[in-house]
Amino acid sequence: MKAMILAAGLGTRLKPLTDTRPKALVELNSRTLLEITLTRLRALGVTDVIINVHHHADMVIDYLKSKNNFSLRIEISREEILLDTGGGLKKAAWFFLEDPARLDEPFLLHNVDVLSTIDFAQMLQYHKDHHALATLAVQSRPSSRQLLFDNHNQLRARRMEGHSALATRQSPLPEAPEPSPLHSLAFSGIHLISPRLLPLLTEDGIFSIIDSYLRLSSEGQKIIAFRADHYYWRDLGRPADLTQAALDLQQNS
Repeated sequence: MKAMILAAGLGTRLKPLTDTRPKALVELNSRTLLEITLTRLRALGVTDVIINVHHHADMVIDYLKSKNNFSLRIEISREEILLDTGGGLKKAAWFFLEDPARLDEPFLLHNVDVLSTIDFAQMLQYHKDHHALATLAVQSRPSSRQLLFDNHNQLRARRMEGHSALATRQSPLPEAPEPSPLHSLAFSGIHLISPRLLPLLTEDGIFSIIDSYLRLSSEGQKIIAFRADHYYWRDLGRPADLTQAALDLQQNS
């Protein structure tokens, strides 16, 4: 199985820790966030990983060499300018399309600065069972990353300040049935994606993958939610989050 780790961000919320290193190399309990993520992916059975880098990129490359790539095949996607999640994935698309025999094999897209116990194997099975184009791990919790899903767990909109960006097209027919209520869920920064999505990324340059998901959903593609409410999850974007995560790990050890 293949995966991509999104690690190119500046890590501004983690300052001053990221003044001299990338956020991927910030440590939690003496382990880098990159090591924690790679170890989790390897446990799922991931063998091939691509990592996008920008801020202190050479430090990430040197670190991986010093660790013998954690016994994985690792490729680097260097971004001279930050491309956001969608642009970063599109730049790295070759990695998931290089082997024609693996084009039906879903891959994992994972932010480097999240910590979770989400069961990737169960999520993968859910993705396959529903023949999804993309499956997003979500939870019912307060967050600025609110996505709206219908009763079939299909992505329909994104919650924005004061309004929602709709993924569905409104029907002009008066006899059209009332739309089902939408459920607001927090995105975790963890996705499972079928490679057949990659040629459908018509956006160019710097763009969010969420924008692509909304467009594809409006076109009838299956962009669905995997409910991960009963799993541990924490964003590690601030020093205080690292401190709390360390306490959480200590209590659960």
